[in-house]
Amino acid sequence: MEYEPDWSKKLYGKRLDSLEDLFGVDKPIIGMIHLLPMPGAPGYDHDVDTIIERALDDAEKLEEGGVDGLIVENMWNIPYFVGSDIPPETISVQSVAARKVVEKVDIPVGANVIHNAGRGDLAVALASGADFMRICLLTGAQVWDTGEFDSGIAAELTRLRKYFDAEDIHIFADIDKKHSQIFPGIDIKTHAIWSEYYLADALIVTGEMTGSPAIVEDVEAVREVSDRPILMGSGMNKDNVPKFLKYADGAIVGTTFKESGITENPVDTERVKEFMSAIEDMR
Repeated sequence: MEYEPDWSKKLYGKRLDSLEDLFGVDKPIIGMIHLLPMPGAPGYDHDVDTIIERALDDAEKLEEGGVDGLIVENMWNIPYFVGSDIPPETISVQSVAARKVVEKVDIPVGANVIHNAGRGDLAVALASGADFMRICLLTGAQVWDTGEFDSGIAAELTRLRKYFDAEDIHIFADIDKKHSQIFPGIDIKTHAIWSEYYLADALIVTGEMTGSPAIVEDVEAVREVSDRPILMGSGMNKDNVPKFLKYADGAIVGTTFKESGITENPVDTERVKEFMSAIEDMR
């Protein structure tokens, strides 16, 4: 007879059993709110009110279009800082924007601070009342497109989450994250096993860059070694999403939902509805 100690059951039992537990549907689709450039970023040429207005407009369109959740992300703070170098003005403005979005919609909201903010992600989630955080690199090691070498943050992040009594904020962990190259010797299966072991609620599989689809074989590989929920993290459209959701449990969608399918543009409600109609047919 198998035996698992109570402390272990309690530790791992805090994780989501399925994405449906959080989003209320099978194969949930999470829409991206790509915040405009924030103070200090090279592209910042407006004001904070404009950032918030755009975020709320995109949130309203995504919810109207039928998505099941949202992620608020500092997409246009390019070139990105990494980890603890991400400036406080980014965390502050993103927290305000995310809070406004949480108050605006009736679907779960998450936070992602690029690249791999860790404590910053948790700060935004705490301040905004978000339900989950997308963590770029929970375990392992890699090099970002900015040139920095980075390593996993599971030890610090999980302890901080416990310290702030915030273990209800779920961790969605990227596997071989876009905009990066994984450290030689770490394959996608190993990375998935490590991330599951270090308390990830869900695993995210992406392509090489924003808007680029993953490889189906990568999704299959992660499914072979992990029973955690799997999300597609980039490059989904109404034509390719069925083949990926054969193995994955949901998807995070950004570029496809934008006007003319261009990442920089505002959300197009009709594109959202068209995509979600295809998802409903699958469900």
